[in-house]
Amino acid sequence: MTEQETVAFFKCLADKSRLQILRSLAKEDLYVELLAERLGLKPSTVSFHLKKLSDVGAVTSHKSQYYTMYALRREAFDRTILSILSEESDEAALQAEREAAYRQKVLDSFFDNDGRLKTIPAQHKKRLIVLERLAEAFAPDKAYTEREVNLTIADFHDDFCTLRRDLVDEGFMQRSDGVYKRR
Repeated sequence: MTEQETVAFFKCLADKSRLQILRSLAKEDLYVELLAERLGLKPSTVSFHLKKLSDVGAVTSHKSQYYTMYALRREAFDRTILSILSEESDEAALQAEREAAYRQKVLDSFFDNDGRLKTIPAQHKKRLIVLERLAEAFAPDKAYTEREVNLTIADFHDDFCTLRRDLVDEGFMQRSDGVYKRR
């Protein structure tokens, strides 16, 4: 299901009468007049709701003698909310674009034209972006001594001790026996 179809499906379910119809159809296939009688609704109202449910794929219909029987489309309800939430959004590209623009804005705010860090951000989200940029100065899987790490970070900012500790604490680098590696 696309994101728009999912929204339409949930909007359709957000009606008490439609939920009652679905509960009845979960037990057995029924025709409009019998549904209307059981639910205390007018046949025209039941037909209206069945059309809405049919449009989103929640019910199907078939002929049986001279009645149109309605049935619950069970496969439409087999998906879990978590599976729906884990699907990629139709706006994923737009969200990625916004995140990239925000990241660039943070980098522009905290780094000068020479690539030096003006200040260490206080806000955690911004600090992570800055630390990610600092981590890019280190080759992946190459071993560095503490002195090499300090000299590399000092090219960006004088408080290399805080930044080195933050790189390790936030998981951008790992430290073992005085040897640092970028993750």
